[in-house]
Amino acid sequence: MEGGSSVPAASRRLDVLDILRGLAIVGTFGTNVWIFTNPAGPPDALASLPSLDSLAGAVETAIRFVFNGKALALLTLLFGVGLELQYRSARRRGNRWPGWYLWRAGLLFCEGLLHYVLVFEFDVLMGYAVASMVVAYLVGRSDRAVRWWMVGAGTLHVAFISLLTLGLLATPPEVKEQPLVAPSRPDLFSHGGYAEQVADRLALAPAYRSESVLIMPLCIVLFLAGSRLLRAGAFEDSTRGATVRRRLMTLGFGVGLPLNVLTTFAGPDWSLVDRYLLPPLVALGLLGLVTTVTYRTRDARRAGGPLRRGFIAVGRTSLSCYVLQNLVASVLCYGWGLGLASRLDGLRPWWVPGAWLGICALFTVLATWWLRRFERGPLELVWHWAYQAPQRGRARVASASAVGGTVDEARVQVRESSLASSTVSSAAGSASRRSSGMGRPERTDRP
Repeated sequence: MEGGSSVPAASRRLDVLDILRGLAIVGTFGTNVWIFTNPAGPPDALASLPSLDSLAGAVETAIRFVFNGKALALLTLLFGVGLELQYRSARRRGNRWPGWYLWRAGLLFCEGLLHYVLVFEFDVLMGYAVASMVVAYLVGRSDRAVRWWMVGAGTLHVAFISLLTLGLLATPPEVKEQPLVAPSRPDLFSHGGYAEQVADRLALAPAYRSESVLIMPLCIVLFLAGSRLLRAGAFEDSTRGATVRRRLMTLGFGVGLPLNVLTTFAGPDWSLVDRYLLPPLVALGLLGLVTTVTYRTRDARRAGGPLRRGFIAVGRTSLSCYVLQNLVASVLCYGWGLGLASRLDGLRPWWVPGAWLGICALFTVLATWWLRRFERGPLELVWHWAYQAPQRGRARVASASAVGGTVDEARVQVRESSLASSTVSSAAGSASRRSSGMGRPERTDRP
């Protein structure tokens, strides 16, 4: 243990992961908030990006740049770290892998499906669930096999994004202005009802779910990268960990960040490269930077700061905070709620960062308050119960079978003991009768 810290290494590592996860959740909403505050809602988010011709457009572009794609990539990397930890836990306990992890992934898919239908068009949980089922069979394979999978999936992802970008560059401007998704009514999100939005999500699922299909190869790459970074010691408070993190920061900030700045201000035609190709590199740099800073500020005075505690709380309740932020934004911005998106459209983009900050502060305070009373977040508690339910059922059946077998064995033993006792009693009675002459007379007419 370095630095004279008395905190166990495993505990410090988990704090780092929670802080990173909390930052990713806050950053994810930093991207999604622009969708909620758009009066046209998610359909317009697929085609409409701010113009650089005005001050407001340039400011919005700069603010979006901070989180766009980077938080998603960081969250995906951390999901891969979590998958690796699940794999290690199963191997340590001698459990079959992937075994119950597939049930875990199935539950995540169901949660993502409910979140998509009831709350938000661009849910990521469903895509994560499908990708995790694939990676679950890869995480335990050799480093060489994993590298080949990463190269193959990465090449496929780069090819997809490159072809789509070439298509955007070749598309006439009048065609680009057409919305990619046509809702049932133009004012669905500014004046439509909640039930109408749910019906549209069901009807337009192929379009809204296209992002999950598009980033599937990227999810596989980042899941495996997160797993291998954990094995490489990237989260260790050690010399080895510091070396790995320096390399990540060099790649992320020395290569990824400058290119990402260029694509951000290059115009809408480069939007796919700007969101799905370069941000994963920047996310690697962020992972290295945040982990390094966390370890360097772990003394008693700074470790207990409200910002650090807040990120840890959000990280530990990440599923609940992810759903809550989208639900609160829907209530505030859509027509069936307060309708702020249309009411404050003239103040865009200036009011949007305030909405982001206020909602983030809300779920951070709630997460901190909740964890003082419960071990897990509210959705995490429900999810854990659902995950454990079939295992408890099988355990009860196994226990009942074991108890039943023990009872049967006991009955056999009692029966055998009774027979033995009867035999002994009969033998003793016969001997007694013979000794007292009460038994049958002994024959003397032997040949």
